[in-house]
Amino acid sequence: MSIRYLTARLAQQIDEELMNSAGAFSIDQLMELAGLACAQALATVYPLSKGEKKQNSRVLVCCGPGNQGGDGLVAARHLRMFGYQPSVFLPKPGSKEIYQRLQTQVQNLSIPVYGSIAELETSLQETDVILDAIFGFSFSGPVRPPFDQVLSLIAKSKAPIVSVDIPSGWDVENGPVEREVADKEGQKVDQVLNPGVLVSLTAPKLGVKHFRGRHFLGGRFVPWCVPGAFLSTG
Repeated sequence: MSIRYLTARLAQQIDEELMNSAGAFSIDQLMELAGLACAQALATVYPLSKGEKKQNSRVLVCCGPGNQGGDGLVAARHLRMFGYQPSVFLPKPGSKEIYQRLQTQVQNLSIPVYGSIAELETSLQETDVILDAIFGFSFSGPVRPPFDQVLSLIAKSKAPIVSVDIPSGWDVENGPVEREVADKEGQKVDQVLNPGVLVSLTAPKLGVKHFRGRHFLGGRFVPWCVPGAFLSTG
């Protein structure tokens, strides 16, 4: 069976199609479906163990300021409902009204929200699993502060990583991109993420064609009216 992959342009076109009069989805609905799919995938690979001390319970959800981060906030809420103990790292909150509502929903469940690099360093030492929801398919160009340091710290962490749609920092069409930055001691560190689990949304992006970890397809909400011409096979 052939697997279909999306370029950045096609992914954007499908998103627009989903939210126009033909698809009739709102951005809230798409984020809810995507975030739920990510939480379910994480729970499938890293289930809670029984007993007083639940294995895999501590999940650090790392969010960017865009729609990808919104998916992460939704996932954190669902993980909390599943019985996990999520926390959110949010160094640069999104400015859109929907993002602010998602933050409020997270806070209403008493999910801790952190924003500083020092808090990230501490959280990475204590977490069982990382959910990477920083950059999505629209990301391009250099990784700017504070996310250059954020990706470096996550890449160095020993905790397993679950990435949403495409690993943060990867080129959406060309895959992993080697980027080196200096850490606080001045040492060069690799900031390319190598997740063990990937949750593609709508359809896999071209840049993950050679991903060899456990791969899920989440958010199967594309209606049949979306033309098949949007998708390329490979």
